[in-house]
Amino acid sequence: MDLADEKDDSYPRFLHCGDMGLLVELGNAVDPSLNRRVHALGKRLRGSAPGILSLVPTYRSLFIHYDPTCCSYERIIGLVQENLASLSNDTGGSRVVKVPVCYGGHYGPDLAQVAAIHGLTEHEVIEKHAGRRYHVYMVGFTPGFPYMGGLNPELHTPRRKQPRTRVPAGSVGIAEEQTGIYPIESPGGWQIIGRTPLRLFDVNRVPPFLVEAGDTVVFEPITKEQFERLAHR
Repeated sequence: MDLADEKDDSYPRFLHCGDMGLLVELGNAVDPSLNRRVHALGKRLRGSAPGILSLVPTYRSLFIHYDPTCCSYERIIGLVQENLASLSNDTGGSRVVKVPVCYGGHYGPDLAQVAAIHGLTEHEVIEKHAGRRYHVYMVGFTPGFPYMGGLNPELHTPRRKQPRTRVPAGSVGIAEEQTGIYPIESPGGWQIIGRTPLRLFDVNRVPPFLVEAGDTVVFEPITKEQFERLAHR
């Protein structure tokens, strides 16, 4: 059966993942309100039982890694049900992270192509991209890579047909309906429209990730000169 055809009352779902894992599915859509409930549940569960080792939120589910010698599978499910029952629809405000971006040129090699695809000028693409607030659904792919929703529909752009073997750290890209930032140099197929001088991942920083799941990101256009100054701080 297609998940899209199932009723909302079929959730939450509890999926057994080996002898130390439980996946809690809260819905079947990529939706900010659903994702906020995922993060709210994670915050409630963090520290609620000595057996919970780690929590990994995704678009619509929460993976719970637990120690079965301290907390049983049934107890974990009970904790989830208890917290979901008392979870308010108001999940609270999110942290806002401002990210400076130098768009186009050397730092955004795909900006012109994205503009051409949509019949826009490069300046219009920059305005539309920087004019939104983005919800961080989840972090993955590489350490600290934020998958963000809220992209202006006029900028929805397919991935590159030929992925790059090396995308510089800090590159800001577009893929379909999402935007994201490459925290480290890595291969990638997103359309690169700019770059931030900020370090999204720093193993010596606490916490190591500049942007975390559940945050709100705001992009602020900067010049090449401003980029260079910030990069060398």
